[in-house]
Amino acid sequence: MKIVSDPLMPALIAVIGGAALALVVFVPFVAASYRRRGQVGWGRALLAGASLVYALALVAYTLLPFPEVGEGFCDSRIARAGAQTRPFAWIDDMAAFDVANPLRNPALLQVLMNVALFVPLGMLLRHLGGRSVLVTTLVGAAVSTLIECTQLTGNWFLYPCPYRLFDVDDLIANTAGAFLGALAAPLLRIVPGQRLTAEPGAPRPVTIPRRLLGILCDILGAWLTGAFLVASLHAILLLTGGSERAEWVVALDPVLGTWVPLVVLFVVVPMLGRGGTVGQRAVLLRPALPDGGVPSRARLLARSVLGVGGYLLLEGAGAAGLASLWGLVSLVGLFVIAERRGIAGVLTATVMLDRRVPAPSAALWSHN
Repeated sequence: MKIVSDPLMPALIAVIGGAALALVVFVPFVAASYRRRGQVGWGRALLAGASLVYALALVAYTLLPFPEVGEGFCDSRIARAGAQTRPFAWIDDMAAFDVANPLRNPALLQVLMNVALFVPLGMLLRHLGGRSVLVTTLVGAAVSTLIECTQLTGNWFLYPCPYRLFDVDDLIANTAGAFLGALAAPLLRIVPGQRLTAEPGAPRPVTIPRRLLGILCDILGAWLTGAFLVASLHAILLLTGGSERAEWVVALDPVLGTWVPLVVLFVVVPMLGRGGTVGQRAVLLRPALPDGGVPSRARLLARSVLGVGGYLLLEGAGAAGLASLWGLVSLVGLFVIAERRGIAGVLTATVMLDRRVPAPSAALWSHN
C-alpha cells in the first residue's frame, strides 16, 4: 500500500476519530472488563484506546485522501498499471533514484514505512488478543491483502478505477511488519496498570475511583444515547426528504436528546432487578439497604434522581448553575461521607455494595 506523503491530516483523523470511538465503546469496555477480569486495568484500557487510534490510522494512511473523479481519471499511471505483482521489484526501483546514501532512497524508505506500519498491529494483536506469532502474522497478511484488494478495486468499485497501486511488495512488507511486531509484543508488558489481582467473581471494595468511574459511565451513557437518538432522527429526515427545520423537529430534538435518555437510564433502568444505574451496573455496584437487602422501587428511583440523574435533570431544565452546584456537593459528599454513600445514599438511607456480595460486609467498604 502506498502511504500518503503528508502525514498530518490522516494523523488528525486517526486521533479525533479514535477518541470519538473510545467514548462510544467506553461504557461497554468498562462493563466487559469488570465481568471478565473483576476490575478495569488502566494500562490495558490505554492500550485498547491506542488500538482504536491505530486502526483508524491504518485506514487513513492507506486509503485517504479520496480523490475527485474527473475527466481522464482512469488515464493515470496507477489506473493503467492495475497491479504490481513482481516480488521485490523495489530493489530494481532503487536504481531509478540517484541517491548516494541507500537509507535515503525513496524506494527503500517506502518499504521500511510499510514494515513499520504493521509492527503495532502485530504487537497489539499478540499482547491484547493473546494470539501466537504464527496467527498474528497470518492476520497481518490478511489485513494487508484486504487493503491491497480495496486499492486494486477502487474501494470495491466505488471508483471507476484504482487510485492506489496494488503492490505485492507492500503485502510482503506489511506481513514482515506484523511478524516483527508479534516478536516485539512482550515489550508492551512494561506499560503500567495491566496487572489485575481480582478474581472475576470475587467482590471488590467500593472505592472512590470505582464510584467515579460509574458516574462517568452514567454521564457518557446519557449524552451518547441522546446524541444517537437525535442523529437518527435527522438521518431519517435526510433520507426521506423531510425538513430539519420543521417546528415539530425543533421541539422533538430536546426530547430525544435529553428527556428520553433521562427517563430510560435514570427512571426505568434503576428500578429493574436489584437496582442500579447503567454506570453502577457497569462497575458491578448496586444500591442496597444497610442490611444488604434490595431497596423498594420508590427508594431506588429516589436514589437515582438524587444522584447523577439529578445533575442531568437540572442541566436539561436549563438550570446549569444549580446543576453545577448539586454536582459539586454530591462529589464532595462522595469523598467525606463514610462507606462512599454520597449525598444520595444519606438522603435515601441506602449504601452501595458490590453486586457480587450476597450480604453486607463492612470489610468490603473502603475507608481510604
